Amino acid sequence: MLALHRRPTASPGPLPSPDKFQCVPVSSGATHRKDAFMKTATQAVPQPVSPVTDPTAGQDAAIHDIVDTAIAAGSFGSLVNAIKAADLVATLKGAGPFTVFAPTDDAFRKLPAGTLDGLLKDKAKLASILTYHVVSGKVLAKDAKAGDVKSVQGGMLAIALPGNGVTINNAKILKTDIEASNGVIHSIDTVLMPS
Repeated sequence: MLALHRRPTASPGPLPSPDKFQCVPVSSGATHRKDAFMKTATQAVPQPVSPVTDPTAGQDAAIHDIVDTAIAAGSFGSLVNAIKAADLVATLKGAGPFTVFAPTDDAFRKLPAGTLDGLLKDKAKLASILTYHVVSGKVLAKDAKAGDVKSVQGGMLAIALPGNGVTINNAKILKTDIEASNGVIHSIDTVLMPS
């Protein structure tokens, strides 16, 4: 390994030219030749490496549809399975836009034992419940207003703005504005049941 030492100069001033530097051995194998140093220094300097780039860098973050965004989120496995069982995948991959109030996996676990299994066997009832979680149009959290809104299923959803949060039929919205190419998802802590 080599270290650079500057030859003493008479007065401080601008940095010396490269010929004012000398090679000094740090370990065995002394060399004092400038060209030997330059060769060693060139070999020791890491060469620039092409950066690894994200193929989606610079693209709109909302590149996936509602279904694929829910899958990618990782907390909507039960919902995605229900969407598949109800044959709603094509609908929720459609142009939309849709606003989906998406129950998390924890929300589905709060259902009474056997409820989800029973719903997965009753395609019509499952589709009714799932479409009750969907509103036509893209409604971001900043645009939410207290009041009733009609779901795609046809039933009304009650939106309230208590304190700093938003609720829908008394279900707490846990995370807002999970954007998708054809709408937006708001995660909720309870499965909504139409009356």
